[in-house]
Amino acid sequence: MNTLDRRTWLKRGALTAAGALVMPQLSFGETPRAQLKFDSRGRTLYSPFFKEYNASFFPDETKLLAKLNANENPYGPSPMAVEAFKKTAHLGNRYAWRELFDVMDKIAILENVDAKNIMMGPGSSDLLEKTAMVMFAKGGNVVSADPSYMSLIRVAEATGATWKSIPLQDDWSHDLKGMEAAIDADTKLVYICNPNNPTGSMTDHAELVDFCSRVSEKVPIFVDEAYMGFLEDGAKKSMVSLVNQGKDVIIARTFSKIHGMAGLRVGYVVAQEATLDKIQAVTRGGMGITYPSIYAASASMDDIEFQNKSRKLNAECREFVYKTLDDMGYEYVPSSTSFILFPIEMEGEAFLEKMTAQQVGVRAFDIMDKNWCRVSMGTMDEMKIFATALQKVLV
Repeated sequence: MNTLDRRTWLKRGALTAAGALVMPQLSFGETPRAQLKFDSRGRTLYSPFFKEYNASFFPDETKLLAKLNANENPYGPSPMAVEAFKKTAHLGNRYAWRELFDVMDKIAILENVDAKNIMMGPGSSDLLEKTAMVMFAKGGNVVSADPSYMSLIRVAEATGATWKSIPLQDDWSHDLKGMEAAIDADTKLVYICNPNNPTGSMTDHAELVDFCSRVSEKVPIFVDEAYMGFLEDGAKKSMVSLVNQGKDVIIARTFSKIHGMAGLRVGYVVAQEATLDKIQAVTRGGMGITYPSIYAASASMDDIEFQNKSRKLNAECREFVYKTLDDMGYEYVPSSTSFILFPIEMEGEAFLEKMTAQQVGVRAFDIMDKNWCRVSMGTMDEMKIFATALQKVLV
C-alpha cells in the first residue's frame, strides 16, 4: 500500500491544468487534506472491500458527450435560483449573515424543527468534514458501512481516528446489527449514508428508525441523506423527526443533488442544539456560503415544479438504464438515487479508458473483488449516448 499526501500528489502533476480535469472522478476531491492510499495496482484504496480504478490518462471532460461521473443534476440550477443568483451577485462584496438566518428559518419550517437545530455550510460534504474534525480531535473510532461515501471517514482518519468498516449485507443494505456490535468505548460517531453512495441502495426505514433511536443513546449517529430528494416519499423516509424526540442524531442534506446546485455549494445539517454548539465552537458552518448562493438556495426551495421535474426525469433515466442493462444481460443494484451501480466483465482501468474513448465519463470500482461501474443519471440524450457506448465496450 502506498500513501500520498497532497504535496506529493501535486508533485506528480495531478493538480496541474491537465490533471485537474480528472478531479471529479476521484472521491477524495472534496477532502484534499486527507491522505490518499493506493494499492499495488494504483487503485485508490478505501478498504480491503472497496477500491476505485483510476484511468492512466486524464480525459478532457469539457469534450465528453456525456459526463456521468460525479452525480451532478443535469437540469439545474432551477431557473428561479439562477435569477435570484444574478440579481444578488452584485452584493457579493457583503457578508450575508442576516440572509443566512432567514434561510435557516425557512429550512426549519420545512424540516419541522427549530432554527437552533440547523447548521449550514457550503455543501453537505463540508459539514460532514467539520463534524469529523470536531468529533475526532482526540482520536476514537467511527463505525460505518463499507462501501460508503468516504468524505467524513477520510477526514476522521486524517484527524487521528480509526475506521471500523462493516460490509453491506447481500441486499446492499446496512448491516445494522453488525454496526451496533462494532461500537465500543472509543466509538465517537456512527456514520450512515442512506440512500448509500456508491451503491444507491436504501436500508429499511423501520429498522433504521429503531437503530438510530436506540443507538443514539450510546453514541451520536450521522445520517447522510444527500440523495433523499430523489425519492417520491423522501420526507417520510428521513430520520429528521428523531431530532424533535431528543435523539442525538445529525441529518445532512444538500442543495447539490435534487436542486442542481453542486457548484453553488449550499448544504445543511439538522441536529441537537448541543451537538451543533460543539461543532460551531470550533468552526463556523455558514461562513463559506456566498451571498448570491444563499438567495439561490431560498429561491430553489420555492421552485417545487423544478424539484418534481428533476425527480421525474431522473427516474425516467434510471428506468432507461435498467432496461438497457436488462437487454444486455447485466444485473444492477436497484437505485434510490441519481446513479446506478452494476457489475462489469472487464478490468476497471481498461473499462474507463474505453468509455472515455467513446467520450463518456463514468466511475469504476472494485467492490468485494468484483468490477463495477457507477453511472450518474444525465439527460435522456446523454443516457442514450452512454447506452450506445456501453454496448460497444462490453458486448
